[in-house]
Amino acid sequence: MCEDAHGIGRRALFVTGTAAALTLGSVSFAAADGQDHGTGTTATIRGTLPTGSPDYVYVPVEVPAGVREIKVAYTYDKPSVPAGTQGNALDIGIFDERGTEPGGRGFRGWSGGARSEFFLRADDATPGYVPGPVREGTWHVALGPYTVAPQGLSYELTVTLTYGEPGGTPTPAYPPERARGRGRAWYRGDCHLHSWYSDGRRTPAEIAALARAAGLDFINSSDHNTHAAHPHWAPEAGEDLLILLGEEITTRNGHVVALGTDPGTFVDWRYRARDNRFGRFARQIRRAGGLVVPAHPHATCIGCGWKFGFGEADAIEVWNGPYTPDDEVALAEWDNLLVASVREGREGRDGREGQDGRDGRGWIPAMGNSDAHRDPDAVGLPQTVVLAEDLTREAIQSGIRAGRSYVAESKNVSLTFTASGERGRHAGIGERLEVSADSPVTVRVEASGAPRCTIRLVTDQGVLFTSAPLPVTGSGTAEWHTTPAYAAYVRAELRHETAAGPVPGALAAFTNPIFLGR
Repeated sequence: MCEDAHGIGRRALFVTGTAAALTLGSVSFAAADGQDHGTGTTATIRGTLPTGSPDYVYVPVEVPAGVREIKVAYTYDKPSVPAGTQGNALDIGIFDERGTEPGGRGFRGWSGGARSEFFLRADDATPGYVPGPVREGTWHVALGPYTVAPQGLSYELTVTLTYGEPGGTPTPAYPPERARGRGRAWYRGDCHLHSWYSDGRRTPAEIAALARAAGLDFINSSDHNTHAAHPHWAPEAGEDLLILLGEEITTRNGHVVALGTDPGTFVDWRYRARDNRFGRFARQIRRAGGLVVPAHPHATCIGCGWKFGFGEADAIEVWNGPYTPDDEVALAEWDNLLVASVREGREGRDGREGQDGRDGRGWIPAMGNSDAHRDPDAVGLPQTVVLAEDLTREAIQSGIRAGRSYVAESKNVSLTFTASGERGRHAGIGERLEVSADSPVTVRVEASGAPRCTIRLVTDQGVLFTSAPLPVTGSGTAEWHTTPAYAAYVRAELRHETAAGPVPGALAAFTNPIFLGR
C-alpha cells in the first residue's frame, strides 16, 4: 500500500469553462509487469477541502497497462454544525483516460452521494457506472463537494487496481421504441423515475411492475447524471409498457430531465447558470431525439431550484410527486408564462411554433411526474396523460411537445376538456379554437375519479369559474360560456376540498390550455 496526502496547499486550480475545477497531484501505481493475475495494489489519498471549494475536485490516477479492474472507496467526516448551517456532503464519480473535459467524453460513472464505493471492469460495474476496459492512462476520480461545513471537509480515498486479462464487454441491448398501442388514444406515463443506478432503491424490474400497477403505458428512465441504466431496461419493456431512456441532469443550479433520448446518450451536468453553457447541452438533448424538461423548478432542496430560465424548455415539470406548496408556486409561474406567450403573440395558431428548434418557440406545455426513488414513493403520482397517435417514442414526445396532455394524480382520475364555437368548430387540450373575438364559446369539462373535488377554469384573467364539489361518485360535468375577447386561453383544474381559508386545495388534475380566437 502507498499513501499520499493532498492538502489545500497542493493544488492546481483550473477554470474549465464550466464550473471551476480543482485538480490535485496524481497518484501512480507500479506497472503490471511481474504482477500475478488477480493480485491488486492499493493507494490511499487523504485531504481536506475548505468552504468555498470548487464544485468538482479531480484526483488523477495513473493507471498502467494490464489492469483488469479499478475499485474506489471513500469516506469523509461529518462534524456537528450550528443550526441552519450546512454540514458536509461529498459526491463521487470517475472519468477514464479520455479526460474530464466538458461534454463527458471520458465519463465512466457517477453515484453522487448514494454509494461509498464502486468498481469498473470490462464485463461489469457498480450500478451507475459503465462497464468497459480499464485502459492505460490518466484516470480521474471526481469529487463533488456538494456542501462543506465551516470546519472543512476531510476525506479519504482508497483506490485499488487489480491486474489481469480484461475480459469482454457485453453488447448493450435497449428497449424497443414502440409498444402495442391503441392507435390515436390517451396514454398515461411517468417520465421522472430513479432506480438503483443512481440514488433510487428500486431495480428496473421493480419500477416496471409498479408502473404497470399504476396503469401506466410509458415511463422514462431518468437517473441522476448517468446513462448507465439504459441497457438494463430492455428486459422490462413489453407490448403493454413503452420504456423511454433519459437522464436527470443534476446541476448545482437546478435539475432537468432529458426525456426520450437515443440509447446510450450521456449529458454532462458540470456547469452553473452563470457559465452560460446550458444551451449547448439542451441542444445536445434535442439532437439525441429527446425533450428538455426542467424538473421541480421551485423545489426547496439544495441546488434543486431552476436558475437557467425556460428559454430552452420543451415542457416544464410543474407537478412533482405528492402535491406540495412548491408545486403550487411552479403552477403559478407556468401560468404566468402562458399569459406572457399570449401578450407577446407567441402561442402559435395551433398552440405551438418552432418545435424543431429555439427560433419561434411558442408556449411551453406543463407535465407532472412522480420523481419516485424508493418506498413509499408512489410511481405514477402524478402521471401525464398524453393524446398520441400511437404508443411510440416519437408519438408520445410529439404529444408532450404539443401540449396535448393533462396531469392526474392517479389512474382513477380522467378528464375530457373541450371548447366549441361557431360553425361547429371545436378544440381540445393543447389546441386553438379559431373563432372571432366576440364569438360565443362553450367550454366543457367532464371529470371522473375525483370525489368531492371542484372544477376550476383558469384563464389569462385568472380563475373565472369554480364548480360546486363533485358528488362522492367522483363524476360530473361543468360548462362555462365566454368569448376570446374575454379569455385568450382557458385551462381546467380539479382541486381537492380546501384545507384552510382561501388557500386552494391540492390538485387532483390539471390540463394544458385551449387557446381561443384567431
